[in-house]
Amino acid sequence: MNWSISDIQTFLSVLDAGSISAAAARADLSKSVVSKRISDFEAALGVALFVRNAGRIAPTDTALTLAERLRPALAELIAATESVGAQADLRGRLAIAAPMSFGIRHLGPVIAGFARAHPGLEIVLDYDDQLADLGRAGFDAGLRIGELKDSSLMARRVCEDPRVLVASPDYLCVHGPIRAPADLARHRAIGYLNARLGDIWPFDGIAPPPLGPITANNGDAIRDMAVGGLGLALLPMFIVHDALRDGRLVRLLPGLPQRPLPISVVWPPVRPMPRKTRAFVDHVADAFAGAPPWLEGL
Repeated sequence: MNWSISDIQTFLSVLDAGSISAAAARADLSKSVVSKRISDFEAALGVALFVRNAGRIAPTDTALTLAERLRPALAELIAATESVGAQADLRGRLAIAAPMSFGIRHLGPVIAGFARAHPGLEIVLDYDDQLADLGRAGFDAGLRIGELKDSSLMARRVCEDPRVLVASPDYLCVHGPIRAPADLARHRAIGYLNARLGDIWPFDGIAPPPLGPITANNGDAIRDMAVGGLGLALLPMFIVHDALRDGRLVRLLPGLPQRPLPISVVWPPVRPMPRKTRAFVDHVADAFAGAPPWLEGL
């Protein structure tokens, strides 16, 4: 039985990407090279790992079972080899997943500083408001906004942020002011596709406003709709701080007590923790230590 680490990595990449062409694009390889590695791996194992039909490829049950055992073993092997060169420069690939708005607005400069400090790393950023399965998708670390639901991940809270209920001055002129929680029932909120308003509503004992006709899958898009006078919006302060400062939005019922919104860096439970991941986690935690910069002056 002859196989290589490259065969295992390619097999897992095809499984995660869902196709040979997608895996080849991620690895910057030709489709023929990826296809040959898969065929060679199958021949070495003596089993079929994928079913090919009319240009499509689907994993067999054997492939799924094998992948569950290979992922932690491969991660442990990589971590062990990295730990040998503890004093050497960080090298290899570091894949990071983060929400779109937070990534573009606040994480980008932090990662840029990390990349400058570690030029030997290949850094891949994926900004998406949909939560990625870090282990299955091949990510080394990610940023999560809100309470963590995946208990299998390791996590380090880096800061907290209040959620704020906002509306534009024009909206309030047309639809009336909001002076007490009971006034919310007369208004309409802009919806968020990735979570129900009731599930993220931070004000205990107060009913959220009903939803209006507009829903979006990104916080910046929701903010823009609110600035346009199309409804109330519940958003993290890191998205609306600039619009509050310049008066495009008004904070509603600011005295209501609430549960703060945790912001955490997370990573798969690999032991020992890879040096590149530890360095990234420490860098992000240092960058957001103390009061987050977007809260200054608010």
